[in-house]
Amino acid sequence: MAEKRAYRSTVREESAGRTRQRIVRAASDLFVARGYAGTTIDAIAESAGVSRRTVFQSVGSKVELLKTAWDWGVVGDDQPIPVVDRPEIARMRAERDPDTLIELWVAQVMRVGARLGPLAVVLARAVDADAEAAELQSRIDVERRTGATMFVTGLEGIGGLRPDVTVAQGADMAWVLMNPLFVRRLHEERGWTDDQVRAWLVRLAKASLLATPH
Repeated sequence: MAEKRAYRSTVREESAGRTRQRIVRAASDLFVARGYAGTTIDAIAESAGVSRRTVFQSVGSKVELLKTAWDWGVVGDDQPIPVVDRPEIARMRAERDPDTLIELWVAQVMRVGARLGPLAVVLARAVDADAEAAELQSRIDVERRTGATMFVTGLEGIGGLRPDVTVAQGADMAWVLMNPLFVRRLHEERGWTDDQVRAWLVRLAKASLLATPH
């Protein structure tokens, strides 16, 4: 009997997870297509094939939907695994060569930027008209600054940070380069390829941060 209850519980959890995925994906698609202000909970519910109540119960309000879509974009999926425990971040933390660390970091910036670029545009357009969106942008900026600080602290820890650059200054530089809009504008407005953007970011990061830039 206990095994049967556990099975039913697992099935319910898996079903709830799939429903949550549909809702967040529907919200993300609508945000990109219609903008934040132009997307309603009712439209999200209809697109996901659920009720309005289910949207709120499964994820939450509109700003919570945007934050969830953003968080999934950061890590690439909906699994409850912290960023620091992800394989690509673990590899960066274990790297002892400063040049390679910066190259790994840029590769991660590119991956995340590709996933978050469309939502970054949505959020940037929403902040002036919506207080909740503005608050979300502030939270995301803090999270990105934390990630930038972790990266630069790691670079300093292996002796790779320029002596005339403090961790705080280096984190500020990395924080700017990590903005998904930064890469997206080069792609969309200037026609740069991924390889061109990646090579330029590597050169810029090494020249700005490395104790012995190549």
